[in-house]
Amino acid sequence: MKFNYSKTLNLPKTKFSMRAKLNILEPLIIKEWYKNNLYKIIKKTNKNKKKFFLEDGPPYANGNIHIGHSVNKILKDIIIKFKTLSGFNCSYIPSWDCHGLPIEHKIENNISKNKIKIKKENFIKLCRKYAKKQVKKQKKDFIRLGVIGDWENSYLTMNFKNQANIVKIFTKILQKGYIKRECKPVHWCINCQSSLAEAEIEHKNKKTLSSYIIFKPINENNIKNIFNIKKILKKNIYIIIWTTNIWTIPVGKAIALKKSADYVLLEIKNKILIISIKLIEKFIKNNYIKKYKIISKKIKGEKLENIIFFHPFVEQEKLPIIMGSHVTLKNGTGSVYIAPDHGIEDYITCKKYNISINNKINKYGLFKKTKNNKLDNLNIFNSNKKILEILKRKKILFSAKDIIHSYPHCWRHKSPIIFRATPQWFIDMDHDELREKSLKEIKKVKWIPKWSKNNIYNMLKNRPDWCISRQRIWGIPMCLFINKKNGNIHPKTNNITKLIIEKIKKHGIKYWFNLDKKKILGENSEKYIKTLDTLDVWFDSGSINVLKKNDENKISDIYLEGIDQHRGWFMSSLIISTIINKHAPYKKVITHGFTVDANGKKMSKSLGNTISPQEIIKKYGADILRLWVATSDYSQEMNISLEILNRIVDYYRKIRNVVRFLLSNLYDFNSKTKKIDFENMIKIDIWALKKTKKTQKKIIHFYKKYEFHKVINIILVFCSKYMSSFYFEIIKDRLYTLKKKSKERLSCQTTIYYILNYLVKWITPIIPFTSHEIWNYICKNKHKKKYIFTEEWFNLSYEFKKEKILNNEFWKDLIFLKKEINKIIEKYKKNKILNNSLEAKIILYLCEPIYKKIKIIKKEIHFIFLSSSVNIKKYKYRKNSSINIDHPKYDIKIDVFNVKNVKCERCWNYVNYIKNYNKNKKICNRCISNLIGEGEQRIFV
Repeated sequence: MKFNYSKTLNLPKTKFSMRAKLNILEPLIIKEWYKNNLYKIIKKTNKNKKKFFLEDGPPYANGNIHIGHSVNKILKDIIIKFKTLSGFNCSYIPSWDCHGLPIEHKIENNISKNKIKIKKENFIKLCRKYAKKQVKKQKKDFIRLGVIGDWENSYLTMNFKNQANIVKIFTKILQKGYIKRECKPVHWCINCQSSLAEAEIEHKNKKTLSSYIIFKPINENNIKNIFNIKKILKKNIYIIIWTTNIWTIPVGKAIALKKSADYVLLEIKNKILIISIKLIEKFIKNNYIKKYKIISKKIKGEKLENIIFFHPFVEQEKLPIIMGSHVTLKNGTGSVYIAPDHGIEDYITCKKYNISINNKINKYGLFKKTKNNKLDNLNIFNSNKKILEILKRKKILFSAKDIIHSYPHCWRHKSPIIFRATPQWFIDMDHDELREKSLKEIKKVKWIPKWSKNNIYNMLKNRPDWCISRQRIWGIPMCLFINKKNGNIHPKTNNITKLIIEKIKKHGIKYWFNLDKKKILGENSEKYIKTLDTLDVWFDSGSINVLKKNDENKISDIYLEGIDQHRGWFMSSLIISTIINKHAPYKKVITHGFTVDANGKKMSKSLGNTISPQEIIKKYGADILRLWVATSDYSQEMNISLEILNRIVDYYRKIRNVVRFLLSNLYDFNSKTKKIDFENMIKIDIWALKKTKKTQKKIIHFYKKYEFHKVINIILVFCSKYMSSFYFEIIKDRLYTLKKKSKERLSCQTTIYYILNYLVKWITPIIPFTSHEIWNYICKNKHKKKYIFTEEWFNLSYEFKKEKILNNEFWKDLIFLKKEINKIIEKYKKNKILNNSLEAKIILYLCEPIYKKIKIIKKEIHFIFLSSSVNIKKYKYRKNSSINIDHPKYDIKIDVFNVKNVKCERCWNYVNYIKNYNKNKKICNRCISNLIGEGEQRIFV
């Protein structure tokens, strides 16, 4: 009967399963965290440490969370967790933006379906109720991601105190003279029936009518004189413009030229056209014109100033030539049709010439009723056909064709928007040098990645005044009283607003809409009207960090959001903070890219390439989603697909497999009583600890640089290359076959205990559920804290002595040799020369420098290559048939043979003879020593 030697070995044991079952385990861990109020425990533990505050850019309280939300929240949580490990008292207060159009529209649709008439007060209640429901739903999903924060005290813009604070900030900005009221073009959504912020605009391709239109002058002789034409012309002179917004032709007020550009008269068929000389070639090509002729000398655009042309739609109105600094010579004709209601540059140009606005298109995007206007009540985006008919009848349409070009759309409705002149409230970007001050603050902030600094800098430098008013109900009211006759703000606004702020703090914004102005204003109340505009939601969110009492937190350590927030929250926060506090609200700003599919395409339901975080968590667990976020370079677009996630699962398994090996070999190890002193450790164990310490330095360095993909890369290399493929393979023999309490085995256990303590901290910010699970195993030793999230980086204070020979280069060479020999053995196994590496007899032929180094461990070197026999010889004794190993520095050859010896039934090594120490028990001398003798001695491995 064959004896079972496995019972004599120290085989690994652990309940830490290779199958993580994260989707089952994670909810149980979350339940424990929130039952015990983990956030409070962490804060209490770290109360005396240096403070770190990451401001949470409030997501909108509407709809299910998507992958973009997950990326954002996970990145923030990674930062909070690694900063906690780095010895900071970290605060994370989740926030939500609760006001605005999407919620309002949702309630309006519900009311419309049920055909209910409702008071404003009740409408606000319904909006608040809906927003609260959305916050609850999103909060649950964010918590499921493993994000630890002060969820019970989340910042909601709709909380009464916060609503009052936002009104207070608005009032302070008003007092400082930054707010003005003007009737000028703003981004307008005809579906929202409201102005939009720049951050609410997205550009998409749209089929648009590209048209060339000609206008006839009132006095042709004036033009002939300017161009110095003496002869009689048989053809009429026109000025030609190009437009992609033909609906603006009925409401135009002027034609702008470039002052310094050169213009000529171009003869084509039966017409003579005024055109920029630089754009003739493009114009001819776009209109497929074969015959043309320049019939005049060139003149500067300024020479044509104030020449008048007929208006094609309104007889009593004329179109003067004006000079426009925004006219370019990239496309078109060098002549730009000007509609001051529908373009900010048009508006500014017309203002210089005292040309008034029209206001002929209503808030629904319909042409208003006017005399002799055949476009009454026609939607501007449906007006092309009718306008073309009129232009053709008047014989002034030169050409028209459909083109595809980028056009601004409302990010909510995905519908095209317009510029529309309406009376709005603006923050004046040039008052008291606000723009310049804000630009200076940008330079003081650290922007990650570096390119993001220039991005926001250029946006701010070129942005118009900030339109902060919206024509809605569900939002923070602009608490102002305006004189009916002259539009002036009530002189006692400051005192009035103080009272209103206190009331809003108690009753919320509904107070403003129900306010009896007589009670507030007294006798003169009839002279004033309440403003019913609400504040832009970006004003709400931008006010989040402005009036904090704690000076330490007035400047947040970090803002982290997607690239779209350069126009949004990063910008609004900067402007408001610069006005109120005279500095930027943040020290660092991190920008992350958008999520796209494996092919780089934007995620869309219509394309069928969307993946929800809920779907990923249900299948893989939150730690896999978190690991994907950390593995991705967030400074660019982040690719995700099921194939990519399966690759992430493989990364996770590599880490988990390493942890499992470490835990499984510590089942009988007590870190308090069995640790070996560093001076008595085996040499390879010392190397492993040095490598681990060095690896931690790199990991912390890249955590501090917020380059988490590099952190993961270092961890994976450490786990695969240095641990699994090298160190673990070598130490298995020592762990399993040596005496249980031998110095050699305890040296190994001490080492892997320390490695485990390092590794579990490295992964904590990224895969916290797994690190929590691991910590529960480590915590069986009573001296550990219950939660890893209250710990700091593990660090051995011991300074290892520098080895002269067994230095880092020595171990590098061994790793290299092991890798190359493994390749050869794998080839032999494939060709069925060997079944495993223990059957191999290896002869290494080494040149003098490496021979001198490696001969020191000659007696133990076979443990490195997992071979039963390894001989080291000088390179000069090599055979012609020996296999060459291509080392960058040394000459190395190798011979591999099938060993002819007998297999030990305990350690499976092949030896020259087997000792029969008991009947039917055949094992090698080494195993006998480890079983009944004093035990095997090791120095190096």
